[in-house]
Amino acid sequence: MHYTTIGTLCKQDTMLRAMFSGRLEVLTDSEGWILIDRCGTHFGTILNFLRDGSVALPETTKAIAELLAESKYYCIEELVEACEKVLAKKERESEPICRVPLITSQKEEQYLISTATKPVVKLLINRHNNKYSYTNTSDDNLLKNIELFDKLSLRFSGRVFFIKDVIGSSEICCWSFYGNGKKVAEVCCTSIVYATDKKHTKVEFPEARIFEETLNILLYENKNAPDQELMQATSLRGAVGGISSYTSDEEEERTGLARLRSNKQNNPT
Repeated sequence: MHYTTIGTLCKQDTMLRAMFSGRLEVLTDSEGWILIDRCGTHFGTILNFLRDGSVALPETTKAIAELLAESKYYCIEELVEACEKVLAKKERESEPICRVPLITSQKEEQYLISTATKPVVKLLINRHNNKYSYTNTSDDNLLKNIELFDKLSLRFSGRVFFIKDVIGSSEICCWSFYGNGKKVAEVCCTSIVYATDKKHTKVEFPEARIFEETLNILLYENKNAPDQELMQATSLRGAVGGISSYTSDEEEERTGLARLRSNKQNNPT
């Protein structure tokens, strides 16, 4: 039961004013108590709002939602707006900072990439695709690639759409970068190395290269094609058209060959 005055009930233009100004029928019991067929849990809060024009809202989302329902029933617009504002804020705060979809099919991957409004970075990670035994450092490097993906997705989640493929092709660890729905770069982190007795799969962690391509993909934030001069300035290889790819073993091999040629030119026999 709640005690209040007619003045409080008629203070604002609500259903309560209509009830106690004679516009609506009021039900009473044998002792003269006015009956309202609603839960009384939040009626005290309703009365305090009518008295003061403001009130402290409950802390929990459930209680605020219940108070919102009562405010709507009694047609207290200001209290309705206050409850809705707080609920909307709580909903925003409860949303995760970053969401990373896990691809379940090639069709889903194509859809996500083609409909993305941001540049896309995809990490394909599937340790079970291996045909040979791994080198000693491969497992650690595989984990480092996953950790870097998590860090980048948190840092650039507002500007880049990150997706993860765990059931993909024959690759074990591969980064792909998309701009305007097209693949513009790729960093493959696996290679086959030959030991004396058998082949081994080597997983590498080209951190600097991955970070560079992630920064490059930011050039595709707008819908138009990125500035070509800017692309050249930010690419170590100046690869503007088509897809750029990278494996550290290939880079080392190219560097070694270039050194051999240079030595031959400088020291002719």
